Amino acid sequence: MPETMSAWTQNAYGPASAVRRAEQPTPVPGRGEVLLKVRATALNAGDVRIMQGDPLLVRPVFGFGRPRQPVRGMDVAGVVVALGPGAGGVQLGDEVVVELPGGGGLAEYAVAPVARVVPRPAAVSPRDAACLPIAAGTAHQALDAAGVAGGDRVLVIAASGGVGTFTVQLAAAAGAEVHATCSARSAATIGRLGATTVLDRDQPLRELSAGGYDAVIDIAGTSPLRDLQRLSADGGRIVLVSGHGGRVLGPVVRMLGAAVLSIGSRRRIRPLAAAAKPEVLHALLALVEEGTISPLIEAEYRFDEAGEALVRVEAGHVVGKVVVHGR
Repeated sequence: MPETMSAWTQNAYGPASAVRRAEQPTPVPGRGEVLLKVRATALNAGDVRIMQGDPLLVRPVFGFGRPRQPVRGMDVAGVVVALGPGAGGVQLGDEVVVELPGGGGLAEYAVAPVARVVPRPAAVSPRDAACLPIAAGTAHQALDAAGVAGGDRVLVIAASGGVGTFTVQLAAAAGAEVHATCSARSAATIGRLGATTVLDRDQPLRELSAGGYDAVIDIAGTSPLRDLQRLSADGGRIVLVSGHGGRVLGPVVRMLGAAVLSIGSRRRIRPLAAAAKPEVLHALLALVEEGTISPLIEAEYRFDEAGEALVRVEAGHVVGKVVVHGR
């Protein structure tokens, strides 16, 4: 391996405009780790939150004054080029997909825990595979938490982002009747992905019929919790994928409110704490391979344009995913 590599790094929390390309030492895999030559990295809203250190609550985990991992990009498709001690189950040259803890994907090389890597089928491109770990993984876990099954009527709030586009596809593939909210410019796209009814995101939820949904998946994190309960059928399931809040606590206040409203209610609200699950990623890759789901990619960037990709994701309103190709 070369002693140094090119990477997009940040020296302090801040905006995407402060992220710079620089040379830094090529990482060395430790025990239970592998070194990947990065083929593609998909960006997520979570990368922006870590980049900005927002909310402050995350800083004890990711670094107080600056990110412990200075390179953003958690979802990576790559090839194994070195093995650390005890890194069994993979071989040099294996094509894999992984969710990196904390980031590291916007670089030529990245270290990954071997327990998290999943083989990439030859029929699934690196760019498509890189879109799956966080966005599709979160969608899968949200639908699982809501117990969505064939014949259910499901409402997906904020369906045009990475998580939303996969949630619509996976719910439709499960046989559910999918209703979704999004902007007018995304309505036709969300319909093609499997939503039978597409609602304008600016339409107040209180205008929708009460008790009309077996499951409500709230991705936006801004809807009044009582409105979500009103939309749910008796015994229905409400899952909060994300939540907005203050600069310090972020979604914690909303989560506490959901817990209080769920006491004694048959319309329980469940905040989702999505996690990296290799078995789920393996299943999602199989669904892409067979054509059941497909990543919706709004924009692709070369490695030397990765700073622009971060700016685009930071600005919000991305329809689907943004992917950066490896150098």
